[in-house]
Amino acid sequence: MTYCLAAVVDEGIVFASDSRTNAGVDHVSTYRKMHTFAWPGERVFVLLSAGNLATTQSVLRAIERDLDQGAETSLASVARMDEAAEYLGGLSVERQHQATRSAGERSQVSVEATFILGGQIGDGEAEVYLVYPQGNFITVSSDQSFFQIGETKYGKPILDRIIAPDLSLESAGICALLSIDSTMRSNLSVGPPVELLLYPRDSLTLERRMNFEQDDPYFVALREAWSEGLKRLFEGLPRLPDAASSTI
Repeated sequence: MTYCLAAVVDEGIVFASDSRTNAGVDHVSTYRKMHTFAWPGERVFVLLSAGNLATTQSVLRAIERDLDQGAETSLASVARMDEAAEYLGGLSVERQHQATRSAGERSQVSVEATFILGGQIGDGEAEVYLVYPQGNFITVSSDQSFFQIGETKYGKPILDRIIAPDLSLESAGICALLSIDSTMRSNLSVGPPVELLLYPRDSLTLERRMNFEQDDPYFVALREAWSEGLKRLFEGLPRLPDAASSTI
């Protein structure tokens, strides 16, 4: 399993992902879920992936092949972010069909993959798209300013409460890290290293990218400060009313 998220605020976009692909008592493996494609000053893309690892690797190889061969349609040639999402969805469906044929109709292994694609092309809008296994996609809106893929339920509450358009990019990044940390505490299948990328709107560069291991001093300090803060908040909550004054 995995957990990735992207959140849009007025200052830009935050991307975050864990790196665990398999977990158990005897086996833990990692694989990068965040992939970047950049032509500084012209266009930038960040791709987050969840689902069947073979499918996501195949999609990435296809993207790189199209770039290397100068294909008519590629991340280097699309004019708008929605065209990039459509291109990605088409590649994903094609690779899933190929994997299904190779595995046979009776295979019980899911070959589905889900992606988050974000970035900016020229003076267009900085946007984020959620690309489903079926190839269709949606973008963020005023009602839904973040997307999650993978193991989403444990890290969603803090995003619901904190992420807002006027939140600073720095604060949104901290919120994303805490969302991933909350998920790691509740689910063994999500784990470090954790990757974080902050994209300032209109910068057309991907320079602020960070990687946090489990024992990273900043990540440890953030985790401990958040836990202590929650405990203090809990201790200050209003106490339950007396039984005599309560109503049923």
